[in-house]
Amino acid sequence: MDRSRIKVFSGSANRKLAEDICAKLEVHVSDCLIKKFSDGEIWLQVNENVRGADVFVVQSTCTPVEYHLMELLLMMDALRRASAKRITAVLPYYGYARQDRKDKPRVPISAKLVASLIVTAGAHRVLSLDLHAAQIQGFFDIPVDHLFAAPVMVDYINTLNLQNLTIVSPDPGGVERARAFAKRLDGQLAIIDKRREQANVAEVMHVIGNVEGRTCMIVDDMADTAGTLVKSAEALMEHGATAVYGCCTHAVLSGPALDNIEGSPLTELVVGDSIPLQQRARDCGRIRQLSVAPLLAQAIESIHEETSISRLFD
Repeated sequence: MDRSRIKVFSGSANRKLAEDICAKLEVHVSDCLIKKFSDGEIWLQVNENVRGADVFVVQSTCTPVEYHLMELLLMMDALRRASAKRITAVLPYYGYARQDRKDKPRVPISAKLVASLIVTAGAHRVLSLDLHAAQIQGFFDIPVDHLFAAPVMVDYINTLNLQNLTIVSPDPGGVERARAFAKRLDGQLAIIDKRREQANVAEVMHVIGNVEGRTCMIVDDMADTAGTLVKSAEALMEHGATAVYGCCTHAVLSGPALDNIEGSPLTELVVGDSIPLQQRARDCGRIRQLSVAPLLAQAIESIHEETSISRLFD
């Protein structure tokens, strides 16, 4: 790979992930100064020549979401005005993805609005990981490479040597993801039927599939308050499961999430590092964090060299 014309910048959302990606690519994190005015506005300056360069901006739009999103937009605007040849927004975690359609009167389609902002700011391409809904790719008028953390997760799950494994989708919408895991792990498939009365509150109704006497692995794209995850684990144990594990790419873990996890029947929750863990989560013995940096680094290398990355989509 020609490293002379590749630049990888990082916002403040997940600097360590950017550093890990750069270590795999054998390049340094490019220099960008980010400060705040006294009123909280972001001041930003790119301190490297990017004229004609292939630029990648690594930024998860995690908490505080609005700040990290604005930081991303400003950085891409600065790079565009500095004549970067191509700007790829690397979004390990895509915030505002949960409002991806009008399911109630007078609500925004937030995922589309954020996509429009990213394109307007100057992105020529987007590289993302486990979007909340696959159709979000269609909200962009630029190419989107949508990766999945499944290869990273499956490799680790295989090391656990779990017997009588059943992969569980916590809702009908996640069946495709769960089925892919079940196929790779040679496990059975089950589905949790739940009714969500309001945001961040989930009520588990019943389990579809036989989980009695089996080890269950709940697979989802994210864990926010972990309410769905914990209620699903409780329902599985009530239906005779011998042990319950959880697996999600994005560890949002907001509000009472850690209390919920620590008080749950979960044996272990496996998460990616698309979002940095707070100290308490790092100290929690039930949470295992895996790195998605090698996966993203491979994708960045393929984009830069303009070779196929379809092998990474599975």
